[in-house]
Amino acid sequence: MLDRLSYRPGSRHRKHRAGRGPASGLGKTAGSGVKGQGTRSGSKIKPWFEGGQMPITQRVPKRGFKNRFRKEVEIVNVGDLERLGDGAEVDPALLSARGLIRGAGIPVKLLGDGESPKNLVIKVHRISASAKAKVEAAGGSVELIG
Repeated sequence: MLDRLSYRPGSRHRKHRAGRGPASGLGKTAGSGVKGQGTRSGSKIKPWFEGGQMPITQRVPKRGFKNRFRKEVEIVNVGDLERLGDGAEVDPALLSARGLIRGAGIPVKLLGDGESPKNLVIKVHRISASAKAKVEAAGGSVELIG
């Protein structure tokens, strides 16, 4: 059985042999052209090399700064919690369900803009000092998670 196995027709090609006479189609200069850097042995010009002219990465002006170590947080203001009503238990899942944040996977920070509803139980990852003061002044409590 194994002695009858063979490759499918057309699946295997002959090894390409450059520089083996005029009949090969790549005789004499072996497809490297005549004279110049590309014809020399061991030659390799990097794809981004532009022949000595000022490279595009240096020609284009640079602007701005992107901090690689920035930590993304979802921001919610105390005033946004009014639509949850008094006495609600606020956590990232509820905020996500009500459309106040995009998703429950990113840490949530509560900021102190606006007035706090009464008796809220808030569970967030981070909170500003002013937000904490407003929530506790309105009879609520704050618990930091994660």
